[in-house]
Amino acid sequence: MSGCCDDDCSLNAQHERQRGTLQIVLVINAVMFLLVAGAAFYGGSTALLADSLDNLGDALTYGLSLYVVSKGTAAKARVALFKGGLIFLAGCVVAGQIIYRLFVPGTPLFEVMGAMSLLGLLANGACLWLLWRHRHEDVNMSSVWECSRNDIASNLSVFVAAGAVWLTGSGWPDIAVAMGLVVLLMRSAWRVIRSGLLELRAAE
Repeated sequence: MSGCCDDDCSLNAQHERQRGTLQIVLVINAVMFLLVAGAAFYGGSTALLADSLDNLGDALTYGLSLYVVSKGTAAKARVALFKGGLIFLAGCVVAGQIIYRLFVPGTPLFEVMGAMSLLGLLANGACLWLLWRHRHEDVNMSSVWECSRNDIASNLSVFVAAGAVWLTGSGWPDIAVAMGLVVLLMRSAWRVIRSGLLELRAAE
């Protein structure tokens, strides 16, 4: 006799698939945060700093998502709210760095920006591919998908900024892209927080 009904077995299998995917993307983003953060400080790039903080936020997000994989809707909604707060905080940190760069300008190393953006694109492309099948399963995985999709846009933006820095010999393209990433982070934070609030209200 089966140890669980069909629905429970199916749900448990889904949770195991989610858990396995989250473990892989957690490791990828933790490693990328260390690499990109080091490159951002070495290369003096605000756009790369934004990218690294995005990776850190994602690593924390995936860790939290692992915690609530098999929990109820209310718990997942609360974690989604926390994820939205992390994304918002990352946007604020980058905004602060932009203000600093406006008063203390500098030209970042476009070679470092270009190389790290391409490496990040490969890593985040792999994460996006792994998370694709989970994007509509629940609020927990949809918020994870939102984070991963943002990463691709960030990587492409940093690569464009690297080319613009090379062409102009100026740090302004780096700052302009960082501003755009702040807007992206804030919009993403709002969407994740709104989704979490809706799910929380529905669960109460």
